[in-house]
Amino acid sequence: MAGASLLTLLDDIATVLDDVALMTKTATKKTAGVLGDDLALNAQQVSGVKPAREIPVVWAVAKGSFINKAILVPAALAISFFVPWLIVPLLMLGGAFLCYEGFEKLVHKVLHKEEEQKHREDLREALKKPEVDLKAVEKDKIKGAIRTDFILSAEIIAITLGTVADKSFGMQFAVLTVVALMVTVGVYGLVAGIVKLDDAGLYLSQKANALAQNVGQAILWLAPWMMKTLSVLGTIAMFLVGGGILTHGIPAVYEAIHHVAGMLSSVPEVLVTTLGDGVFGLLAGGLLVAVITPILKLWQKRNA
Repeated sequence: MAGASLLTLLDDIATVLDDVALMTKTATKKTAGVLGDDLALNAQQVSGVKPAREIPVVWAVAKGSFINKAILVPAALAISFFVPWLIVPLLMLGGAFLCYEGFEKLVHKVLHKEEEQKHREDLREALKKPEVDLKAVEKDKIKGAIRTDFILSAEIIAITLGTVADKSFGMQFAVLTVVALMVTVGVYGLVAGIVKLDDAGLYLSQKANALAQNVGQAILWLAPWMMKTLSVLGTIAMFLVGGGILTHGIPAVYEAIHHVAGMLSSVPEVLVTTLGDGVFGLLAGGLLVAVITPILKLWQKRNA
């Protein structure tokens, strides 16, 4: 009997872990847009830092990210337990923010051309001065990266919570915890690898071996393109994921997209619906930027 009970217990544990793994996989797919953006943004945050300080800076931001998750996961569980009706509005808000952020990235150079140029000039001038406190610059980068991580982490947690909203409290806790840990370790591990990629390329290119030199030069050529590719893919995924969240929350739009998919029988339905989600996300992002940008500029002028 004891042996049978133990086997039953192990089977139950295996079933729960399997469910957690399945829900985690589903949640991770839905947060792909945020993850791509998170990865690209955090790799960019440490640009300009001395090579010897890149890994310590990434580690400092990663620790801040763990703290962010330690705040957000309990907050999400509290919302799920006490005010579950708030999950859908938060999910819609997260989807809208993804679309807004994605479109804002597309038009950033146009909308913020003067501010971007001034920021770069100020940073170049500051770094030319011998009295400049480089540690203060580094701390500012870390604080900025942690603030960015908090926003992106909130989006990831909100999307994950929406995925497991109808599950038990224990399942929600397990999936949120696994996703939070996996995202933090995965993203910052990749960021550390990306920021040191050029160092590896430089090291290999200085070797006497011709093959090592060629590999090193290839890595040096690939590193900046990898960052650009991550940024582009992250932006596209933001429209797909954010648009998908919004269309699922607006029945009329959801039904219209699936109606069009049904009419185009020669094209796979998943392709049409995914494209429909992306187009709607792009349009929603454009509308939000058109409405919010003037309000933000007016607010900045009043507080200047």
